Amino acid sequence: MTDTPFVSTEIATQPALWRQVSAGFAQYGGALPQPGQRVAAVGCGTSWFMAMAYAALREDLGQGETDAFAGSEFAFSRSYDAIVVISRSGTTTEVLDLIRRTSVPTIAITATPGSPIVELADHTIMLDFADEQSVVQTRFATTALALLRLSLGQDLTQAAADAETALTIDVDELAKLEQVSYLGTRWTIGLAHEAGLKQREAASAWTEAYPAMDYRHGPIAIAQPGRGAWLFGDAPEGLLDDITATGATVVHHEDLDPMASLVVAQRVAVAKSLALGLNPDQPRSLSRSVILDQ
Repeated sequence: MTDTPFVSTEIATQPALWRQVSAGFAQYGGALPQPGQRVAAVGCGTSWFMAMAYAALREDLGQGETDAFAGSEFAFSRSYDAIVVISRSGTTTEVLDLIRRTSVPTIAITATPGSPIVELADHTIMLDFADEQSVVQTRFATTALALLRLSLGQDLTQAAADAETALTIDVDELAKLEQVSYLGTRWTIGLAHEAGLKQREAASAWTEAYPAMDYRHGPIAIAQPGRGAWLFGDAPEGLLDDITATGATVVHHEDLDPMASLVVAQRVAVAKSLALGLNPDQPRSLSRSVILDQ
C-alpha cells in the first residue's frame, strides 16, 4: 500500500494522548477503584492484556487484590468490590454478557459513545479522543492503561517523553527478524503478550510471549540467529546472557518506560506488515469488534 496506514498515524499520537489523560485525570479518577478494594479487570484480546498489566501493577503497589480475566473466563464464584471492563468498541459480546450477569459494580473504559456498554455499566469512562480507525488497537489500549496507572498514583511524565523517543527508533532491522519471543515480569507480562499480538494481527507473524524467567524452561530452544527475544522491564539475572549465547537478537529498551517499548513494538509490527505487502489496518480474519451470534 502507498498511503500511510491509519495505525501509523495513531501510534504517533500516543505521547500526546498520555499527557492529555494525565492532565484530565481529575474527571476520571473518582470512578476508578480505590485502594483496598478487591478488583477484577476484564477485557478481550488487547484489552485483556491491558487488564493483566493493571492487575499485576495494582497488586505490586499494594493497592489491593486484583485479578485479570479474558471476558469469557470470568470467575463468577469469586467476590469483588468492583470490576473494571476495558472495551474500545463497547460492543464485545463476552464483556457485555459479563456485565449483565454480575451484581458487582462495573466500571467501563471505552472509546465509543452510545455503545451498549455505556448503558449497561454502572460507571463509564469515555476515552473517545483515543479511538482508532484501524482494526488493530494501539493508542486506545495504551491510553486506557495510562489512565489506570495514573489511578495507582504513577506519574507518566517520563513515560510520555520516552514514547516520543520510541517514535524515533529505527525499526527496519527488527522488522526483518523471522520470529520474536516477547518477555516480561509481573505487570510487563501483559505488555509482552500485547506486543506479540500486534505482530500476529498486523503481519501474520510467528510470535510468542512468556514470563521472562519461564522462557528458559523450554521456549529458549527456538532462539537462534535471525530470531529475537524482546524483554519489557527489568532483566532477570543472567537471562540476557543466556539469550545472547543462542545467537538470537536481544531487544531490551532498559532506558525506556515499558509502555514506550511497546510503542516501538507496535511500529515494528507495522513495518513488518508493510514489508510483506499487507495492510496493517485490515488484518486477516479480524474486525473492530467481536460480536457473537448466540
